[in-house]
Amino acid sequence: MGFGGYAIITVIGLILFILLLVLWPQYNVYSQRLAGEAALAEAQSSRQVATLEARAKKESAIELADAEVIRAEGAAKANAILQNSLGGPEGYLRYLQIQALESSKASLIYVPTEAGLPVTESKRLATNR
Repeated sequence: MGFGGYAIITVIGLILFILLLVLWPQYNVYSQRLAGEAALAEAQSSRQVATLEARAKKESAIELADAEVIRAEGAAKANAILQNSLGGPEGYLRYLQIQALESSKASLIYVPTEAGLPVTESKRLATNR
């Protein structure tokens, strides 16, 4: 290869170097702009996901509250039916007391008297002297 071949390669290399110097800053700006757009798109997507999750939680809470109201209304109706069939509030309370006594494993149960006070056993725990 003669002197002319080296000159052409040198000129081509010099042109490529100058193009690199001119285009490199523009490429950096372009790549930073694309990175910014990608970050913005990710932020918007994350915000939409968070909004949808919050909306789903709200709808779930509303449905759970509605179900609880329906359950409470059913319990109130059942209590009213029991109360009326047992002769009023006093009969219903007596029924609940009996239910509690049946499910209790206690060996000693204090039952309220007419005055609302329990009958105590003063001599039960006393030692014989």
